[in-house]
Amino acid sequence: QVQFVESGGGLVQAGGSLRLSCAASGSTFRFIAVAWYRQAPGKQRELVATINIASTTSYADSVKGRFTISRDNAKNTVYLQMNSLKPEDTAVYYCNTWGGSATWGQGTQVTVSA
Repeated sequence: QVQFVESGGGLVQAGGSLRLSCAASGSTFRFIAVAWYRQAPGKQRELVATINIASTTSYADSVKGRFTISRDNAKNTVYLQMNSLKPEDTAVYYCNTWGGSATWGQGTQVTVSA
């Protein structure tokens, strides 16, 4: 089963940018659709962005136009470029399969100050 390790989070001011990385294990990475999720304190985990094996992407309305998901199959890595960050983007960010079938990792904390 593929496993994911997230990194790249941090503290940033509103309007700033961060780039998250998600390293996947296993040789099947290139054959699976992957997604970024996030969970803010006291809220349910939500889907942020998805990318399928043809690199077709989709985004939650709340991040459309600000976030970009991409993948590098040679590196078994998925990225999330986050621009124009807002305080409401503060959350722990996770990657997983589209559908969340893999074991959830530790995530990476993103904190956006006003």
